[in-house]
Amino acid sequence: MSHALQFYIDGQWVAPSGNRTLDVIDPSTEEAFATIALGEQADVDKAVAAARAAFPAFAATSRAERLALMRRLAEAYKARYADIADALSREMGAPKELAHRAQAGMGTAHLAKMIETLETFEFEELRGTTLIAKEPIGVVGMITPWNWPLNQIMCKVAPALAAGCTMVLKPSEIAPINAIIFAEVMHEAGVPKGVFNLVNGDGPTVGEAISRHPGVDMVSFTGSTRAGILVAKAAADTVKRVHQELGGKSANIILDDADLQKSVKLGVESVMRNSGQSCNAPTRMFVPAALHDQAVAIAKATAEPLKVGAPSTDGVFLGPVVSEVQYNKIQKLIEAGIKEGADLVTGGSGRPEGLNRGYYVRPTVFANVTDEMAIAREEIFGPVLSILPYGSEEEVIERANDTPYGLASYVQSGSLDRARKVAAKMRSGNVYINYPAWDAGAPFGGYKQSGNGREYAGFGLEEFLEIKGTVGYEAA
Repeated sequence: MSHALQFYIDGQWVAPSGNRTLDVIDPSTEEAFATIALGEQADVDKAVAAARAAFPAFAATSRAERLALMRRLAEAYKARYADIADALSREMGAPKELAHRAQAGMGTAHLAKMIETLETFEFEELRGTTLIAKEPIGVVGMITPWNWPLNQIMCKVAPALAAGCTMVLKPSEIAPINAIIFAEVMHEAGVPKGVFNLVNGDGPTVGEAISRHPGVDMVSFTGSTRAGILVAKAAADTVKRVHQELGGKSANIILDDADLQKSVKLGVESVMRNSGQSCNAPTRMFVPAALHDQAVAIAKATAEPLKVGAPSTDGVFLGPVVSEVQYNKIQKLIEAGIKEGADLVTGGSGRPEGLNRGYYVRPTVFANVTDEMAIAREEIFGPVLSILPYGSEEEVIERANDTPYGLASYVQSGSLDRARKVAAKMRSGNVYINYPAWDAGAPFGGYKQSGNGREYAGFGLEEFLEIKGTVGYEAA
């Protein structure tokens, strides 16, 4: 990586102010394959100054000018698509097919949807004699995670560009290479200098500096609830907008009239995809008590054939989890599930057979899980499913909502009307009925400790805009 030891600030690649570096680890081998520079406060100051200087001119651009930039970005992204996908697979362990189809593909999908949104978005509206205008909020600090890296970068950069904002991005230092390539793509697309800036670094240094910076008007953060709380506290002194997409512990309610075979099978695969590293994974599967044993048998038969292995190997469903820290956390929670008395159906602690190196986790299913167990309360962020038996529909709705999180819920039923009624009672930002196709136009975000903002399409664009009311704009 020619720019791995540099930052992209004010339209050019520059040397960092300090000399700290960090090795980027391939989780399939546990060996370093790249080294990046880690930023300091001075680098953030320089990036924010560039973004502030660029803001007046970029905020004043027309819709047509921003659309032209975003369309050039789409072409430049397409030209580097394979490089981005390969980087994602290498640095975060995503299987080759998943990295190319979904991980990199999400960037294309979100950018296309934001271009479509900007084409018709209403930035001004006259209400009586008052003009309601939606204007860019200013300089946006962006802090993105390692689990769906390009997805989250594009979910922030695309609406910021559409709104007319300038930005400073700190990607995850665990999976930063895709973001460096993305900065090269932005440069190739001709983004005006200072509009997009990239500073690599860790949370306590660069993340903290961005969150506290008086020159940053908004922080958009995606990550754990624990880290989100720290970002909000750091941002509080400057009363900047804090937009958060945080953790989850999503319930998957399988009603007694659902197709049990299909509902359990797809539920298991949804949890195991991306090695369980998705904030909205349906990790709590609620099944009618009378069907519990049947559901367990289906889950076991689904999980056990799933192939775990090196991301470059054909047919692999689960690659490694992203890091040693993540691996150790998952192992502790699997062990907690066993100690607390849940039935271990398949999987368990340790690496899968034949894999002695790399952060590989066994696809794990627990049954007869109760609500107070750690595996039912904590976000594991690994390929671990908990099956919980329930009695009545009223009971399962109450239990499904009994969580500090509220990112997503899933409902399976043979009756669409019945599923809709249950969905209406779920306290979560998203509800998915009968495993629908992904929708780039649906709002994405959570209730409670899962965050306080929304992403995707117009819902995401709104987050980067201020509302101004000009009273008396029209003569009475």
